[in-house]
Amino acid sequence: MIVALARKTLIHEWRRFFPAVLAVAFSGLLLLVQTALVLGIFGSAAVFVDKSRGDLWIGYPGTRSVELGRAIPLDSEIWLRLDPAVARVESFLWVDGDWRSRSGQGAVSVSVSGIEPGADGLMFARALPAEMRERLRQPDSVIVDHADLDKLGVSVGGRARINGRQVQVVGAAQQLRALGGVNILASLDTARRLRYLGDGVADDMRMTYYVVKLHDPGAAPAVAARLNREVARHGFEAWTSSEFSQRAVSFWMFETGAGLGVLFMSLVVCVVGVVITSQTLMAAVAGSIDEYATLHALGVGLRELRRVVLEQAAWVGAGGLLIGVLGSAGALVLAFQHDVPVALGVIPGLICAGLVMTISLLSGMAAVRVLRHADAANLLR
Repeated sequence: MIVALARKTLIHEWRRFFPAVLAVAFSGLLLLVQTALVLGIFGSAAVFVDKSRGDLWIGYPGTRSVELGRAIPLDSEIWLRLDPAVARVESFLWVDGDWRSRSGQGAVSVSVSGIEPGADGLMFARALPAEMRERLRQPDSVIVDHADLDKLGVSVGGRARINGRQVQVVGAAQQLRALGGVNILASLDTARRLRYLGDGVADDMRMTYYVVKLHDPGAAPAVAARLNREVARHGFEAWTSSEFSQRAVSFWMFETGAGLGVLFMSLVVCVVGVVITSQTLMAAVAGSIDEYATLHALGVGLRELRRVVLEQAAWVGAGGLLIGVLGSAGALVLAFQHDVPVALGVIPGLICAGLVMTISLLSGMAAVRVLRHADAANLLR
């Protein structure tokens, strides 16, 4: 009976409860979209790892994120190829560059990723079509993200200069954008030619990373641990791909001011959602205080009335969540169309949904306080 009363009250007094539904929907929209932005923006810090097919990453000991890598000893590749668990080793060279286009735009700081140009290469295997990757065999050719073409002042087929050397854009791919700068793909040979010191003297031939494919991908944690036990002798450190990806994302999210600022804003969204929703629910309950007082006079206890209010809060949360999900879906589609980095998996989505329902229930608990005024004596005033 009490359960049916909660639903019937919501249907009959929907105009009174609709602002609370909108408040929950707005909170859910903010939370879902902000979570997608956080995961998309900071997830791009690991685009080098997530878009590649290696099982292990080998780099300078203690490296916190991909762009913070340093050159490792030349004999690192030999040590890796001698390991019986290793099936393939691929070099990855990181070069900081200064991009200048013919369009007259100012210089742009770019990061050049020197990779193997073969169609079966490991680096960016999940982002580069084989045919486009083969174009990197052409000397001094580069590939950029299509969303960065305007920023770089160039089109496919156009030419520009990186560190004073002329290059040609032979392709524009998607999902190459990295956190903190423009990512340029080139062959290892091209990247080596772009790696020069200020006085024009070529840098050494050391690589920044090696990407390793194992015979048994499931053995990656054990192989990485075995290699790391000999780190003092080798001069490098090994990470599994998932570990290095999480390492990069955690660095940007928790160890930089930008990441902490975004997380703080997420907390503010939750607090604002609770405050707004609780106030609208309290107003709805207060508007029905005479009805609650009548029920109390008829023998319905305050405990049962509290159950009515909490169930109403649950229904308000469910309705608001549905509207919020639909609005978020539209916002994310719009973001994809405009190359805004967003990502939202099933687990983060469920967590956000749980938080929205928690906000509704907390708001309902706050609204329960209004029932203290549900006194039958008030009906005589």
